[in-house]
Amino acid sequence: MRFSNLQRKEKLKKLQSEEFDLLVIGGGITGSGIALDAATRGMKVALAEMQDFAAGTSSRSTKLVHGGLRYLKQFEAAMVAEVGKERAVVYENGPHVTSPEWMLLPFHTGGTFGRWTTSIGLRVYDFLAGVKRAERRAMLSAAETIDKEPLIRKEGLAGGGYYVEYRTDDARLTIEVAKKASEMGAHLLNYGKVIDFIYNGDKVAGAVVEDLLYGGRITVRAKKIINAAGPWGDLLREKDHSKHGKALQLTKGAHVVIDQSRFPLKQAVYFDTQDGRMIFAIPRAGKAYVGTTDTFYEGDPADAKMTIDDRAYIIKAIQYMFPEAGITESDVESSWAGVRPLILEEGKGPSEISRKDEIWVSDSGLITIAGGKLTGYRKMAETVLDTVAKQFGQQYGIKFDNCHTKSLPISGGDMGGSHQFNSFIQTQAAFGREAGLSNEAARELAQMYGTNVSKVYRIIQERGKEAEKYLLPVQVFAMLVYAIEEENAATPVDFLMRRTGAILFNIHGAKQWKRGVMDYMQDRFGWDESRKQQYEKETDTEIQAAETPSG
Repeated sequence: MRFSNLQRKEKLKKLQSEEFDLLVIGGGITGSGIALDAATRGMKVALAEMQDFAAGTSSRSTKLVHGGLRYLKQFEAAMVAEVGKERAVVYENGPHVTSPEWMLLPFHTGGTFGRWTTSIGLRVYDFLAGVKRAERRAMLSAAETIDKEPLIRKEGLAGGGYYVEYRTDDARLTIEVAKKASEMGAHLLNYGKVIDFIYNGDKVAGAVVEDLLYGGRITVRAKKIINAAGPWGDLLREKDHSKHGKALQLTKGAHVVIDQSRFPLKQAVYFDTQDGRMIFAIPRAGKAYVGTTDTFYEGDPADAKMTIDDRAYIIKAIQYMFPEAGITESDVESSWAGVRPLILEEGKGPSEISRKDEIWVSDSGLITIAGGKLTGYRKMAETVLDTVAKQFGQQYGIKFDNCHTKSLPISGGDMGGSHQFNSFIQTQAAFGREAGLSNEAARELAQMYGTNVSKVYRIIQERGKEAEKYLLPVQVFAMLVYAIEEENAATPVDFLMRRTGAILFNIHGAKQWKRGVMDYMQDRFGWDESRKQQYEKETDTEIQAAETPSG
């Protein structure tokens, strides 16, 4: 069955009619990663996500698959070692959604790091994270640091460290993992909210799932259930009457996006703020984004937004480290905020709480995985499913395969490894030009979709003329068709926020395209006018939230 809501009725019927080995609740990077791992082991897998895939934390991170340099300050060497090695795995399995990014770490007199601590810290980081030789750290003089990024504050500058992080598109990484899980036989449903559990005696045996798109409820039965709902994980534990002992602590992180015509950042920078925290400034697609804040959060995770105070904090940090840029609040084009589901540690501040993950099993058998980082999603899935596979052996005498995902390309990533990526782009760009695209547009699509780009080019060749009817650029039209038919997009926000990132990184384009996107989706899904108006309001709300801070 295709990964598309055009077949939603058939999907719901399938989920209702069969018993699964595993039901995963949550379609962020953790849940999608678990579904993929489980499917490759031979398990019969269902997944329910109450919003869209990656709609929560997994589309609202700093968009780095990074090795966790900051955790050296907290002496979490094991975490640095694990996520440092995992980021290389994530890169190799999906080089179209993850890429190396040289990061500048400037140090000033009186700052968090000095030359000696930076040098030792980065050397230890290289060792723990297993950094390959070509990407090991270098130490720079003050003049070399300024040459890398001329906007850096020059007063008190003593030099800089230079090391590699990995930048990603977090939402597209999640979508590609979910698509691969679907390709491997998993049954994934977005806009399916778990509203209750069902039990066989005192053991959890399934869930009641509400269809938030078209109404109605189904019951999904499974031998094992994994709660991978991130910020909503404790709510599910409450439904299971098993929320005791450890609990989640939500913290919020916010980011701003500024056009490079106003903030011409040449180089990704990891820098000190005036209060001793460190944040990132990263160039991306003609923009620069800066974040993150780190504050405790008590509200609805779905409503986390940039506040006036958040924006002021980030702008002050930019003014402190890049004073010559002259950035003010009026330069912010868009923003985003998301929550991190961390494991509560009494007495610790938001930035001090560990990002480690843990697995909890309730008396009913509900398995909850909590905490963790984007970078470690694959390893988290492997760990929890090793536990599940052991339970299957003990309780049912069923043996499943070991983990296969360490060297398994995600959807779009099967081009023979990262070393083949550049030649792949060149080859595919030629096909894109044959479809009528400019070289730049053809390359952009190939970089975005990887080995799936041929399907997007084919849409342009076979259906590109339809774009005129909806007043959409042919490239955007093809991306929209592909998102509906192959990426399970159900609403305009799914497309404009998570399938393309336009609301965050091309908000002017998002405003121009929203009408055509709405009209085409109405034609494909058969919406009546009231549903179309509902989605129009939702889209306008998302755009306004990106443009205007709350509070």
